[in-house]
Amino acid sequence: MTSTADTPSPATGAATAAPYYDPYDVAINNDPYPAFKALRDEAPVYYNEVHDFYALSRFDHIAQALRDHSTFISGRGGILELIKAGIEMPPGILIFEDPPTHTNHRRLLSRVFSPRRVAELEGKIRDFTVKTLDPLVGAGEFDVIADVAAQVPMKTISMLLGIPEADQERVRDKTDANLRTEEGKPMEVREDFVSGDMFADYIDWRADNPSDDLMTDLLNAEYEDENGEKRRLTRAEILTYVAVVAGAGNETTNRLIGWTAKVLADHPDQRRELVEDPELIPNAIEELLRFEGPAPHVGRYVASDVEIDGTTIPAGNAILLLLGAGNRDERKFTEPDRFDIHRDVTQMMTFGYGIHFCLGANLARMEGRVVLEEMLKRFPEWDVDLGRANLAPTSTVRGWETLPMIVGS
Repeated sequence: MTSTADTPSPATGAATAAPYYDPYDVAINNDPYPAFKALRDEAPVYYNEVHDFYALSRFDHIAQALRDHSTFISGRGGILELIKAGIEMPPGILIFEDPPTHTNHRRLLSRVFSPRRVAELEGKIRDFTVKTLDPLVGAGEFDVIADVAAQVPMKTISMLLGIPEADQERVRDKTDANLRTEEGKPMEVREDFVSGDMFADYIDWRADNPSDDLMTDLLNAEYEDENGEKRRLTRAEILTYVAVVAGAGNETTNRLIGWTAKVLADHPDQRRELVEDPELIPNAIEELLRFEGPAPHVGRYVASDVEIDGTTIPAGNAILLLLGAGNRDERKFTEPDRFDIHRDVTQMMTFGYGIHFCLGANLARMEGRVVLEEMLKRFPEWDVDLGRANLAPTSTVRGWETLPMIVGS
């Protein structure tokens, strides 16, 4: 872990590294948890001079910030690079909106992710998973990212949106590419960062050919906007909605599946427990989401001066809420660096908190559970080859780009 300053140790007088966190530092990103612990213990309200942002790392502080949506606002973006760029967010980016616009748009989109509708998808998701995994039986080795994690979420979100099978990989790859960065560098931000232009033809087709999918729902939905007027979404708003759902639905669940393979390879005894008792799988998914959450942080813009733990954060600053650090906070979890499928995970930061709690949380949980159930049926034993594995170069989500999986019988 690198540092920007040295301070004398009280015990020895020797110089010790000051707590430091850089979201673009590849070495830190490979294993951010030592840096997160140092921040929690020594700099819970941290300021990074190099990139000019604040960061919170303790569970309770993060929860406080997520609840206080009038001070820590989302309307300037939820990604550090977007907040620093100061661009105006187009309407329809639910995760980058504040009330009252956010309230109305969330109510509209929540219809798509209702518990009933998500539950109805399980059979189709299992079918996608079975058709994905069956050809891999007997292979001995495969890339769990390319062959599984990049397939099931893509097919699921495409089904929800109404994207034809022939176009699904192109759409997935383009949305993923928007989040890629060069190693050690911030993401390049353009005015059209979230653009739904790639979905324009689908939207126009659905306008004349309605179906049972999200695009049709959005085209026909009526709602009361922040001005009290009852109206339908504009074409531009629908395009933005679809782009956001496509990106979020593909990327984060992909990462969850990758971490499932990696963590259970590291803990074979617990994996064997899941084989013997599949009833433990739902809770194992909760623990996986806590232990290696796909999104290590989320950004906010500080709208007014606020004091946390005796430190004043001035208005006008960007702040990162380190969700991955909160999920490993000793003040909240017993032995937080220990993976335990029996842990009672009553609350975690992975899906956010408060008004911006992830609408797709239940869908992600279901996909993770179904994939793990079907993987364990076919591959009760596996290992991963970290020598040939690569973490994806992004500053927004953390997970594997390639992960060779060696399977036994």
